[in-house]
Amino acid sequence: MGLFDRFKVPSVSGADAREWVRSGAQMVDVRETGEWNAGHAPQALHIPRGQLDSRISRISTSKNIVVVCRSGSRARAVTSQLRKQGYEAFNLAGGMRAWQSAGGQVLDRRGRPGRIA
Repeated sequence: MGLFDRFKVPSVSGADAREWVRSGAQMVDVRETGEWNAGHAPQALHIPRGQLDSRISRISTSKNIVVVCRSGSRARAVTSQLRKQGYEAFNLAGGMRAWQSAGGQVLDRRGRPGRIA
């Protein structure tokens, strides 16, 4: 193991994340409310990063967890935190942009086609 390997978190690609979610994995979006309202994956559970501790009970302990933000950095930190607490969490590499590039649906808060903010 290299010096920095312990700081790495497992990641999943946009295409694999779509398949995982389709197969039952839970997707957790850790972006802020304004970002979520502009565009999010309809399957995702919204828990802003700052609310993770108070809302962690909403995250499944029996499924793989795909953690997503806009580009991947906030999700990487949350993935690390969840893994330390025993969750099978994976960072969606490239965030919502990778999700959308892989054909993942993005809806706004009214259920219309959304945008990644």
